[in-house]
Amino acid sequence: MKRLLTLLGFPWTIRTRLSLLYAGAFFVAGVALIVAVYLYLGVVLDRQFSIRLVNDAAPTAEGQLGAPGVLPPRDLMDQADRVSVLVRQARLNTLDTMLMVSLALVGFLTILAGVIGWLVAGQALRPLRDITATARRVADRSLHERIALAGPNDEIKDLADTLDAMLERLDRSFDSQRRFIANASHELRTPLTITRTLIEVALLEAADDDKLRQLGTTLLAVNQRHEKLTDGLLTLAGSEQRAAELHPVELGEIARHVAAELTPIADRVAVRLGTTFGPGTVMGDAFLIERLLQNLIENAIQYNIPESGWVSVHTAQSGTSVELVVENTGPIVPAHEVPGLFEPFRRLAATDRLAGASRSPIARGAGLGLSIVRSVAHTHGGEVEATPREGGGLTVRVRFPAA
Repeated sequence: MKRLLTLLGFPWTIRTRLSLLYAGAFFVAGVALIVAVYLYLGVVLDRQFSIRLVNDAAPTAEGQLGAPGVLPPRDLMDQADRVSVLVRQARLNTLDTMLMVSLALVGFLTILAGVIGWLVAGQALRPLRDITATARRVADRSLHERIALAGPNDEIKDLADTLDAMLERLDRSFDSQRRFIANASHELRTPLTITRTLIEVALLEAADDDKLRQLGTTLLAVNQRHEKLTDGLLTLAGSEQRAAELHPVELGEIARHVAAELTPIADRVAVRLGTTFGPGTVMGDAFLIERLLQNLIENAIQYNIPESGWVSVHTAQSGTSVELVVENTGPIVPAHEVPGLFEPFRRLAATDRLAGASRSPIARGAGLGLSIVRSVAHTHGGEVEATPREGGGLTVRVRFPAA
């Protein structure tokens, strides 16, 4: 039944199941009533119209009859026998007519019961549709909206009140997390910035002391790595908190801006950066999308080959989605290691083939780049996938729903 309704294009929902259940129960009850009336009417007709005619010369007509509607030969029946046969035939005709009319009425009323059941089920399930619609709006926008279902204190209202209480707790929890991220951004970044400034001042004053300059350079690199780690963790933690702040943004324009900023770095490490930007508008957070692009292109520049390396950045709209493709040359990546690259603190084991590793101005990260890319893509309702290139490197595709 479910497969048949699906093939006919009929929605197999709880409303459909309730309607079919109501119509089926009505049909079974109607058939049971018809059987009871049929048997009772047969007994009543036997009692009201039975004629017992006994002939001394011949047996009663009862038992000599053939099929219904077929009379025995006239020479075997007298007048009483003929009356008995006619009464019996009238009884059978009455029962057959009652049965056919009753079945037709039950069939019609079953269809009518299904329609009524469909309407009643729709009215009864309307609060559930309201709850579902509110839950979808809350999931897509913010946690501040509540269902606030009005009506009698039944099971559906109890469900709505329970969901409202859960949304209230989630709202408080997310507000607390947002406050923590804001405070952590200040409390973690400020000391690192002060430390970097002090190290840079010390390096300026230690122009003639090679050991002190070497120590300062090492400390500055460590501090820069800590800054990058802190920034990555805060971005990863805050990406899902900014899901409600979505506005129409041009993906190609953001990609062009990020590529222009990173082109000098690519030139410094002898990596050719090629770009092709097509139009494509998405609903997103410009800061997070810019961070996604920056992480992808920086990774593509850093994890490259020492000579004749290249990075390709491409954006275009395809149907109902806008696609970003970042492709690069680089070390060979086994296919089984690709899913692990999107996990936090995971990097390729081979790091000796980084493009200009000693000359690259990009501080080596902590393995959060692709984790941030995946988190930002999911926050915007998109998806990301990476596939190894033949000969080395990766092809990373990010698809966003078009605005």
